[in-house]
Parts: sequence; structure tokens; C-alpha cells
Amino acid sequence: MNSSILNSSPGHSISNTSEPTIVNTNVIVNEDGTTRVLQRPSRRSTTAGGESNRSTEVPLPSQVRTPIEEEEEFELKYGAKHVIKLFAPVSLCMLVVVATISSVTYYTRKDGYLLYTPFHEDSPDTGTKVWNAVANSLILICVIIVMTIFLIILYKKKFYKVIHGWLILSSLMLLFLFSYLYLKEVLEAYNVPLDYITVAIVMWNFGVVGMISIHWQGPLILQQAYLIFISALMALVFIKYLPEWTTWFVLAVISIWDLVAVLTPRGPLRILVETAQERNEQIFPALIYSSTVMYGVVGTMTASDDEIPKKPKRKRNAPTRPMAQGEGGQNDRDSSDVGGFTSEWREGIDTRAEARTRSNQEQSRTTSSTNPTSARRVEELHPAPQQTDEEERGVKLGLGDFIFYSVLVGKASSYGDWNTTLACFVAILIGLCLTLLLLAIFKKALPALPISIAFGLTFYFATRSIVTPFTDLLANEQVFI
Repeated sequence: MNSSILNSSPGHSISNTSEPTIVNTNVIVNEDGTTRVLQRPSRRSTTAGGESNRSTEVPLPSQVRTPIEEEEEFELKYGAKHVIKLFAPVSLCMLVVVATISSVTYYTRKDGYLLYTPFHEDSPDTGTKVWNAVANSLILICVIIVMTIFLIILYKKKFYKVIHGWLILSSLMLLFLFSYLYLKEVLEAYNVPLDYITVAIVMWNFGVVGMISIHWQGPLILQQAYLIFISALMALVFIKYLPEWTTWFVLAVISIWDLVAVLTPRGPLRILVETAQERNEQIFPALIYSSTVMYGVVGTMTASDDEIPKKPKRKRNAPTRPMAQGEGGQNDRDSSDVGGFTSEWREGIDTRAEARTRSNQEQSRTTSSTNPTSARRVEELHPAPQQTDEEERGVKLGLGDFIFYSVLVGKASSYGDWNTTLACFVAILIGLCLTLLLLAIFKKALPALPISIAFGLTFYFATRSIVTPFTDLLANEQVFI
């Protein structure tokens, strides 16, 4: 509705202070003839010479945003930013696997199998292959369940040295043994000569720097690069040593297990995260990829507003291991839920926001009453820092999700069909996007495998069975769409 605005001359109001208060009166005339009178008081400060500075208008009630709206906008802004940050490493891990499968034939040759897959699918009968794949996948998932429960028992009993030794041993094998095999096969594939002394020096530096970055401290981007690389190595190992049909059944079964482990009240991964939060301890950095600091599974981490100013700002070259509660803040202390958003935390948003607003108003009034001109100049020169540092929030993804995403795309690329490979790649990113959307809605930890793997398997079989034959037929008939 259009309206005309008439500005009346400002009238001075009586005030017992030395600074006069000016009331700007706006008369709004609507089309139906009705009028509205709006008064916006503004304070004019005078200098020692009698000259008045420009007035600062008090915002209208409709222009004032509630603390809850500001907090929701803040979470949406930084949540979307870190979601984008998560797409890049997932895509990079899958691209490394696809590039290796396409250029190095070592990972597509079946010259051995894992101990957990006793059935090798050698029979030409389809029924035999199916039950062999089902049996292999069930055996493998049982091994995963047993190892996960064993890890939970060790953590419950506080056998931290055993857990760290286990993870360090695994990292040593990946960074030295499997990395050496990978480098050897890549050099052979591209026919690049290299002496053993140089290889030994390169592998020693690569492995030592990786161990320090993952298990101690180092630049965040360096730690992320090592985690992506070891995830790609594990995916290549699974692609090489898992039988063909078993790979697809394992992907389906592991997605179902991910649902159970994260969402059920007694799920192992849920118990692990809840126990870590109860003890105010960190999740092991060798298990989690984070766009900022470490946490667990797939979740967001938000520090409570009244504690954020007490936390030191984390530099980019700061230690990349997760901050323990005594070292960096109270992130996990206020979040007893798996995703870091409890009912108590959500109910306390208003209280914390009101307290912060009152504190800011009192500080502003004190500064303005003491020296209004200096206060305004200081505010212009040194704007107030943001309540929450950008690097304090982020999305976390388990390395297992990286591995099985890459297994699906790498297995699809091993057949040489780029239509299927691209379809699986896009399907996984769509599934991850939907998972993160659900994460923003429910604000609790969610399994990252089910949606992405379901989309990937659907796109794989649909593309290979329908789209690829259709495009081949069009190409043979020279029909262009």
C-alpha cells in the first residue's frame, strides 16, 4: 500500500541533562485517509565549542531484531559455509580414488582377498555368487560390530593408552606401508624411475609429518590432507581385496549398521559420543574429519554464547587436535545430546541473549555518558568482535563415510563407464546435502552413509542397466538428442 510521508518540524523536549533530546515526528497519510504519527527521539551531543554533532536515531521497534533471530541467522550463515567446506574434501577423496583406479591397474587386479571374506565368488552361477556375497558381507559387518564394541569397552574402562596405541599402529601402517605400496605402483604405472634412498627419505618425512599432524598438532589444512589421503588408501584397499558382488552388499549392509549405531539409544557410536561429552573429553582425531575442530560422527558444534568471549581465538596454524575442556572452552559441556544441541541449551538461548544484551547496553550507556565523542570514535575505529569465532563451529564427518563414498565411486569407475561414475558421484553429493539439511533441521547427530549410499546404489544400477544401454544404442544409430 502506497503512503505519503509528511515530516513536521522537529520540536525540542525539556530534559534535565545538558544534551537536548530532539523528537523527529513523521505523519504518515495512508490511501484510505487515516494517519499515523511516528516519533523517533534522537539525542544530539554538543562539543565544548557549542557545535552539535549529528544525531543518532533510535531504531523503530519493527527494525529491532530479536536475539533468537540473530542467532538463527548466524547458525544458518556459518552452517552453510562449513557444509560447502565439507563438499570439497569428500569430492577430493573420491577424485583421488577414481584417478588411481583409472591409471593404476594394480588396484583392479584380483590377486588376493581379505581374511574376512572366505567366499571368493568363483562360481559362474548367479545364485552362488549372491549367497557368497551375502555371507561375506555378514561376516565383515560382524567383525566391524565386534571391533566397535571392543572400542567402546576400552573407552568406558578408560584404557586410553590401548586405544591410542591401536590408532597409532593403524596410522603407521597406512602412512608407511600402504603409502609405500601406493607410491611404488604409481611410479611403475607412469614409468618414473626413482632410487630406494630417495624413496626412503620421502616416505620417512611423509609418515613422520603425518603422524605428528594427526595425533599431535599441526596446521589444520595439513591434517585434513592426511586424513583425506588415508581415507582414499583404505578405499583402494577395499576395492582391490573385496570380491565384486561382496562390495555392493557390504555398502548396503554398512549403511544399515550406520543407522543402528548412531540413532538407536544403545548404538555404539552414540554411546561413544555421549560418554565423551559426559567426561568433557575429546573424540580421537584419527577417526574424524572436521572443517574446524574435531567432534564426532556427523554433527554441529556450537559454543554457548556467554562463554565464547572467554575462549581464545584459534589461529590457522594452531594445534589441530580437538581442544579438551580444560584447554579451550565448554563446547561439549553444554551439549549432552549427540549433536551438541540439548533441550537445556535451546531453552537457555533467551536467557543468555537477554543477559548479553543488557550487558552491552549497560556498557554502551557507561561509555557514552563518560565521553560520547570518544566512544563513537573508538567504536568506528575498533568495531566489536563477533560473538562467535568462525572457526569455533563446523560440520564433522567420520572417516568411514569418506572411505565408503570412495569405494562406491571407485568401484563404479573400475568398469570404465564414465556415465555411471559421474552419476554415482553426483548421487553421493546429493545424499550428503540432504543429510546435512536434516542435520540443520533436527540439530542432532545423524548417520551420513544411508542416504548417500542409497542414492549411489540406485543411480549406479539404474545408469548401468538403463541409461548406458540407451546412450549406446543412440550412438550406434547416430541419433543425437
